[in-house]
Amino acid sequence: MVTRQLPKPAELLELLQFKKPEFDGRKRRLAAALTIDDLRSIAKRRTPKAAFDYTDGGAEGELSLTRARQAFQDVEFHPGILKPAPDVDTRVDILGGPSALPFGIAPTGFTRLMQTEGEVAGAGAAAAAGIPFTLSTLGTTSIEGVRDVTRREPQGPVPGRNWFQLYVMRDREISYELTRRAAAAGFDTLHFTVDTPVAGARLRDKRNGFSIPPQLTLGTIINAIPRPWWWFDFLTTPKLEFASLSSTGGTVGELLDAAMDPTISYDDLAVIRDLWPGKIVIKGVQNVEDSLRLRDAGVDGIVLSNHGGRQLDRAPIPFHLLPDVRKAVGDDFTVMIDTGIMNGADIVASVALGADFTLIGRAYLYGLMAGGRAGVNRTIEILRGEIERTMRLLGVSTLAELEPKHVTQLARLAPIPR
Repeated sequence: MVTRQLPKPAELLELLQFKKPEFDGRKRRLAAALTIDDLRSIAKRRTPKAAFDYTDGGAEGELSLTRARQAFQDVEFHPGILKPAPDVDTRVDILGGPSALPFGIAPTGFTRLMQTEGEVAGAGAAAAAGIPFTLSTLGTTSIEGVRDVTRREPQGPVPGRNWFQLYVMRDREISYELTRRAAAAGFDTLHFTVDTPVAGARLRDKRNGFSIPPQLTLGTIINAIPRPWWWFDFLTTPKLEFASLSSTGGTVGELLDAAMDPTISYDDLAVIRDLWPGKIVIKGVQNVEDSLRLRDAGVDGIVLSNHGGRQLDRAPIPFHLLPDVRKAVGDDFTVMIDTGIMNGADIVASVALGADFTLIGRAYLYGLMAGGRAGVNRTIEILRGEIERTMRLLGVSTLAELEPKHVTQLARLAPIPR
């Protein structure tokens, strides 16, 4: 029999601890976001459909994006036991410099469309965290603007670094001038992008009538009614434009068409290589043969990527490709990976299977849409926590200890033998 008694007032006070209310709506919603998917849900509520779908969507049936994310979910970890890892070191040296974490921010176009702070928020958060930030050719903050943001930001655990993503445009002189400007601004790595000879068929954008700047229709007005904050920011901040290309003239459509060129070749790579004084990596590699050829051509590294599932639908899954590429090119060649990363465990699995570094695109943009600079900080904070926790649970203290033995890629999609 349990003895019953009246509760003592002092004991009740110990049990009834009321949480201090947070009156700042942004802080409250970001604190409630425990995963990148939580940030995505907040972003969807706060962003007009056309802008959100531009970020969230992929090409055609979006199979490449779905499969890339599924590949990371289809991972089995193999932890070691009785291997204490109370302190973990997430630092990595990549392309001649340090990064406090094994990921950086990928290049994204039209970024201020998602939230008005755009690349300023991304570059600032990256510098504060000590990770690289990559500016897109189609960015909405200039090369020099991103440089200035990084210089102003109090430095994180390691110095902030800027990388530049280059499209080789039909008018080659535009690309050459962007290359020179990025070098002059102190960007240390160039991402030469090769997976966009033509634009992918992004059907969500077509259905939404997506354009830059946004065009008002009855549908966009109805969609905007519950999101007045986005329109207030959009209408009371500087004009949305391609900042690094603003001097080239032409309509947005003409600039996009100029950015895609099916004639780019190894000859163009040679010219850019001569112009660029820093490290150069090729972004958009999707098979072993090209990886080997690029290594032999003398580039500094590659990014296994299908452009976030936004170009060729049904393209190879970068995470599935990673082990074969690493085995083929050897341990001394830099291999990075993007597409589908939504969790710090995805990053840990990539490093274990041979990636030197990873890049996040949508995960960063979900944070941006959810809360501007503070939202990007939250993205980095969530991923950092997931990386550290996964490493501890695996029993490893440093990234160098991660090996293929820690990960099994489960086969959901397997080739039919021929």
